Amino acid sequence: MDDERVSERRMRASDADRDACAERLATALSEGRLDLAEYERRLDEAMGAVVVGQLRALYADLPEPPPPAEHEDSEPAASGSARSALVSPWKDWVDEWRWWLGGAVIMTGVWGVTSAMHGDLLPYWPLVPLGIWAAILVAAAIWPDESSGSRT
Repeated sequence: MDDERVSERRMRASDADRDACAERLATALSEGRLDLAEYERRLDEAMGAVVVGQLRALYADLPEPPPPAEHEDSEPAASGSARSALVSPWKDWVDEWRWWLGGAVIMTGVWGVTSAMHGDLLPYWPLVPLGIWAAILVAAAIWPDESSGSRT
C-alpha cells in the first residue's frame, strides 16, 4: 500500500483539531494579538471548518505557542504547587486543630456521660490524649516538615 498522505486541503478536521485551533485563537486574544471582533470571526470560521487546511489558515499569522516548561510526568506537581500558592500554608495546620477540637468534644462527652453514670466527677482522662495531640501540633508549627513546605 502506498504511503501517500492526504494534503491538508483535503484532510477532514476533527473536533479535537477545531478545539486546538480555538484554544490557540483564545491565547492570541488574551495576549492582545487579536481584537474581539477578529477573534469572533476566526472562531466562527474554525467551528465551521471542514478540512485541516482551513484551520491552519486561521492561525498561520500567529506565533507558535511556547513549548511546555516541564515534562508531563511532573505536571501534577506543578499544578499542586500552583494550588498551594493560592492557599495559605497554615491551612493544613488549622485544619488539624479543627480535628483536635472535634476529638476534644467527643472525648469530653464520653467523660461527661461516664461521670454522670458513675454519679461523681471522674478524673478528666481526655487531658492526656488531647495534651499529646496538641503538643504534636505545636511541634509541627515550630519545626515544620521540609517535604511539605515550610510555614513562615
